[in-house]
Amino acid sequence: MAIALAALVEEADRYLNAARINDYCPNGLQVEGRPQVLRIVSGVTASQALIEAAVEAEADVLLVHHGYFWKGENPCITGMKQRRLKTLLANDISLLAYHLPLDVHPEVGNNVQLAAQLGITVEGELEPDNPRTVGLVGSLDEAMSARDFAHRVHEVLGREPLLVDGGEVIRRVGWCTGGGQGYIDQAVAAGVDLYLTGEASEQTFHSARENGISFIAAGHHATERYGVQALGDYLARRFAIEHLFIDCPNPI
Repeated sequence: MAIALAALVEEADRYLNAARINDYCPNGLQVEGRPQVLRIVSGVTASQALIEAAVEAEADVLLVHHGYFWKGENPCITGMKQRRLKTLLANDISLLAYHLPLDVHPEVGNNVQLAAQLGITVEGELEPDNPRTVGLVGSLDEAMSARDFAHRVHEVLGREPLLVDGGEVIRRVGWCTGGGQGYIDQAVAAGVDLYLTGEASEQTFHSARENGISFIAAGHHATERYGVQALGDYLARRFAIEHLFIDCPNPI
């Protein structure tokens, strides 16, 4: 049975407590489509490829982590943005997007979901005294070398990670999905053996080497596939509707 779009959006906003987070983009309903929902398609980024896949799957709602209307971007609806929005509107598909609220949620968040995939026990926040903290710290289910852990990451995510091997046994891990390489200093301060995120910058190599920790960049897209799936599954169970996750490959 179909449910009202407004009810779906209200529950997603409430469950993620989206209003409490000052973000770089609007969270929630970004594009309004048909008023009734039978099927959600979820994915990481609202790219043209994902939108077209949602059209093919006859989705009523496209649920993503990376939506539109970021602070500082050109507000004009031209080029790529025009084509994406035109496809959504022409097919009456709603776009529902959650950025930081989906990173930090304690149940369906990207960071806790990645930990579950990689066998990491969550112990706390990377910066417990910072109200805007995103990353987490925890321990592995068994101590291992950095190379062995990188192999686990490869097997789980299906992507060869970039590894800076500090040479120490890995027990305690810090991580932040996506573009969280800038948190490596906080990870060092937290006393981790290895810090994992999606991307790397040139200086990340030196920070890891000179502070004696290992570092893994496992891919922005690859590390953020799991939160939106978990949120889609939650909404599907809550309202007895259909949910399909579609992964559009992205090597970055």
